[in-house]
Amino acid sequence: METAIATITTFLAASVRMAAPLTIAGIGEACSERTGVINIGLEAIMLLGAFCGFMVTFWTASSGLGMLAGAGGGMLVALLHGVLSVKCRANQNIVGLALNFLVLGLTSFLFLKAFGQSTVLPTCATVPTRAIPLLSRLPILGKAIFNQNIFVYIMLILVVGVSALFYKTEWGVNMTAVGEHPRAADTAGLNVFRVRYMACALNGLLGGLAGTYVTLAQLGFFMEDVTAGKGYMALVAVILGRRDPLRIMLASLLIGFAEAMQFQLQTMGIPVPSQVFSTIPYVAAVFALLFSIGKSRDPAALGVPYERARR
Repeated sequence: METAIATITTFLAASVRMAAPLTIAGIGEACSERTGVINIGLEAIMLLGAFCGFMVTFWTASSGLGMLAGAGGGMLVALLHGVLSVKCRANQNIVGLALNFLVLGLTSFLFLKAFGQSTVLPTCATVPTRAIPLLSRLPILGKAIFNQNIFVYIMLILVVGVSALFYKTEWGVNMTAVGEHPRAADTAGLNVFRVRYMACALNGLLGGLAGTYVTLAQLGFFMEDVTAGKGYMALVAVILGRRDPLRIMLASLLIGFAEAMQFQLQTMGIPVPSQVFSTIPYVAAVFALLFSIGKSRDPAALGVPYERARR
């Protein structure tokens, strides 16, 4: 019995760790999409966040500064996307894809220039695990949720805080109004562009922080394409979660569970190529998306540039 409980606890803790970056990035994307700006460049945001976070932590030995740098790097990408899609009224999906390719090449180039060709990757210390007194002693959930690193606790705070922002504050109402009917919002006195820029900045901050998680909490090093599609998986979590923070976390936990199962199966010595196990999270995400078809309604102005002069 104790062995079974220990196994469940370990598996749940791994699922929570895998879900943390998807949830954090997904909540940021939900903020952006609620105002009508869809950013499929979330992969670029996370990747630059991972790069900046690692580089600053490596040179300063401060994970706190690294987290700030990662958030700043992600915000830079998101604001660039915001300028091109909000001000220049470019196609938001094309801009997002272009940024994904741009940041992939840029981070690879900068990393090569910083460390040169080497068979040994430079590393940095990962953030420590910190148990919350009393709560960490709870059976199963205590060790799985309240004995984690700071990113997991940030995820939990964000779920509560951003839910309150969306449903209990005037700014949350303004975000929804701008995403549903920007012209009516403009007529009512809201600055549509400012609301969208602020949402883009928040998306970048959280996406960059999620990318920092990969290098500072999971791996302790950076390499080319280190996020490995996690930005796209976060977009899946946003769709499954219908842009609601709690649902996004639950969707991320589903994907995290599949990813944890992938690693567990690989350690069991099953005579199957490792690439098969690596597809498990993506297959799970695809099936989840199939079952969610028709159950989610997008904001009416999602992906539609707002032209104030046009009537």
